[in-house]
Formats: sequence, C-alpha cells, structure tokens
Amino acid sequence: MNPATGELLATVPATTADGADAAIDRAATAYPAWREVAPGDRARLLRRFAAVVDEHREELATLEVRNSGHTIGNARWEAGNVRDVLDYYAGAPERLTGRQIPVSGGLDVTFHEPLGVVGVIVPWNFPMPIAAWGFAPALAAGNTVVLKPAERTPLTAIRLAELAVEAGLPPDVFTVLPGAGDVVGRRFVEHPAVRKVCFTGSTEVGTRIMAGCADQVKRVTLELGGKSANLVFADADLERAAASAPYAVFDNAGQDCCARSRILVERSVHDRFLELLEPAVRAFRVEDPARESAEMGPLISAARRAAVAERVAGARVAYTGSCPDGPGFWYAPTVLLADSTADRHWREEIFGPVVSVLPFDDEAQAVALANDTEYGLSGSIWTRDVGRALRVARAVESGMLSVNSHSSVRYWTPFGGMKRSGFGRELGPDALHAFTDVKNVFIATEE
Repeated sequence: MNPATGELLATVPATTADGADAAIDRAATAYPAWREVAPGDRARLLRRFAAVVDEHREELATLEVRNSGHTIGNARWEAGNVRDVLDYYAGAPERLTGRQIPVSGGLDVTFHEPLGVVGVIVPWNFPMPIAAWGFAPALAAGNTVVLKPAERTPLTAIRLAELAVEAGLPPDVFTVLPGAGDVVGRRFVEHPAVRKVCFTGSTEVGTRIMAGCADQVKRVTLELGGKSANLVFADADLERAAASAPYAVFDNAGQDCCARSRILVERSVHDRFLELLEPAVRAFRVEDPARESAEMGPLISAARRAAVAERVAGARVAYTGSCPDGPGFWYAPTVLLADSTADRHWREEIFGPVVSVLPFDDEAQAVALANDTEYGLSGSIWTRDVGRALRVARAVESGMLSVNSHSSVRYWTPFGGMKRSGFGRELGPDALHAFTDVKNVFIATEE
C-alpha cells in the first residue's frame, strides 16, 4: 500500500516454503561457479550492477516513495547508497588477501573462503540501503544470496533483482523472495544450505533467529532495535544542536533504529534548548513525500500509527509539529517531557516521530542516563570540549556515536550496535570478513 494515501499499489505473490527451498537449492547449485569467478571479473560485474542501479536511480526513488512513503530526497539518497555500496565492495574481491605467518619447518598461509548461500532478511523502514548492506559484500566475497524483503515494502527489492540480471549477474546468484517472515525467513534459518543469515529488525525476532541459527552453528549478523541518546552539554552550540535534533529523530518519520529518540540536556540550558527546539520542530515539513520540499512522510501503516499513539498517550507533550489531514498514515512530530527514566516513552522504542527530553546535572549523570537502556546502537554528543567529547564517547555504550552531528551512517565505516541492539558489524572495510571463513594452510618444506 502507498502509506501516503492508503491506496493499494500492487499484489505480490508470496513465496511458499517449498518455493523458498527450491530457490535456496538453486543458489547452492550456483555457488561453486560464482566463487570460482576470477576476482577481477566479479569486481567488474558488481561495478556494472552499480552502474545499472545508477541509470535507474530516479525510477527506484520514485518507486520507493510509493512503496514505503519515504520523501523523494531520501529515496534518491537511498538508491544512490545502493550504487555506492556496490561500487565500494566491487573493490574488495581483488583485495581479499590472507596472511603469511612465520613458522618453522614450512610455510603457513591463510585464505578467506566464502561461506556459500547467505540469507538476507530486510526490514520495511529502509528497503534499499539495508538490502545492499547485506547482498553487496556477500556477493563480493563469492557467496550467492537469497533475500527476503519485508512484506509491506517488496517492490524496490524485486526491481533490484531485475537490474542485477540486466547487469549480467549469473542466474540464481542473487534471488529476491517476497513472502512472510515465518515462512521464507524461517527457511533461511532452518535450511542447511544457508550458511549465514543477516537480519535487520526487532530485537524480539532477532533473538529467535539467533537461537534458531545456533542449532546449525550458522553465522548470523543482527541489526536490531535502538533507543539512542542525544546528549547536549551546556557548552554546546545550542542553536546548532536544536536545529539538528529534528533530523536526528524525525527522519523517515522516526522509523529508524538509529533515531536519537532521547534528548538529554544539561539542566542549566534545558529550558533554553527547548525554546530553540520548538521552532525547528514546528517548521519541519511533513507533507506529500513526492514533493521536493518534503522532510518527512507518513508512517508505514495504520497499525504503526496506532502503536505510536498508544505509547504517547498520557505523556506530557511540550509541543508538536503539523502533518496533513485525510488519507494516509500521518503523525505529527512530537516532543515529550520525561518526568523520570521510568516513563514508558523514555524507555521503549516507539519507532515513530516522537522524542523525549530529560535534564541531567553533570557529565557522570549524562553517561549513566544514556546507558540506562537495554539498547546500544547510536547516539550524539554536543559539546565544544574535545576532551569531554572523547571521554563521553568512550563511556557511552553504543556502537556508533557522532560528536556535534546527527549522522551515523557511512558505507565506508562500521555499522552495528552493542547490548541488545545487535550482533556483528556491517559496512566498512572489514565487512567482507563477516562473509568468509579463514582457512589456515601449513605447507611443510622439510624433507
């Protein structure tokens, strides 16, 4: 459905368990030939795939606006991110080098061997980028990939699979299987030919996938929930921090595991920060996501909107932005005042355009409050004191932090969380190693 209108876009046949098994078997059959493709040739195919994605960037962006309600500006970035991730990992096959380790009596060398079939399970909040974060390094390492898009947002993944064929990837090397998580996703976990599962989604489902993969000692990467903190110290550039805060949490209508949905502000500037934040929130443009000026679109579904409203009910509202009336799953950006860390909206991941604000007294309390959560994915620190920035960054239990910025995601740097926010890392120069096994070979040279 189109989240901005509630209208039906398309009906996509759901892959059955037997259909998933057949696709996995075909991917396993295609694997030996794909792993033997010369590194330079595999790199050229991935660069060609990137070029074809770039040629269709506007088409993919327009489709994502309708598919998931993303703003057209964000959707263009997302399609471009697929291109960039493919280009980045296209440089990897020829650089997937092992080591020579000094030993007596011979030669010891290591190799990075691909795993086989990799299953990638993609959420509905960022259908294109998160798909590429899984399939691009997996393909570059010599694995074949089966990918399950979210039931609500399969259209761009299906189109990417078509573009892969157009780019010249061999049959069954990259396959997209739309379907239910408890059908297709379950077969990724249970089928013995799938040697790794990459899952992005809720912590609840992620823990079940991890447990299921353990039965076969199957490798797993998990990117799960978040309740990230945005720490604002009194010496920060308050105007800049307040102007940035809406983009840190309301981007993609707050449907972002990296959203800085808790703002901690030093008590001496708490009221001033709220004064500066209000006009930024009220000016945040929530409108038809196809409009070039849109900064936020709708929530993904009526059920998600109801869940957000239920979590906000009864909380102290400081102020809200605005959103369209009428069809579509709209929710206005909302700023809440936390009375204590026990408040439900402070502790639970809302996954909507809602942020909670709480004061702190000193650096130690700021760190303690930031860490008082089961999650540890992302966060921001606003201060002019470089020493404090480093101290706090080391002390906050999150996998990705930014100082004087709300941005966490760069395809050439690691992405992943601590605690119940995930297991393993995606992106960055070492991601390829997550899709390989290290093989050690000793060659005796003594007669």
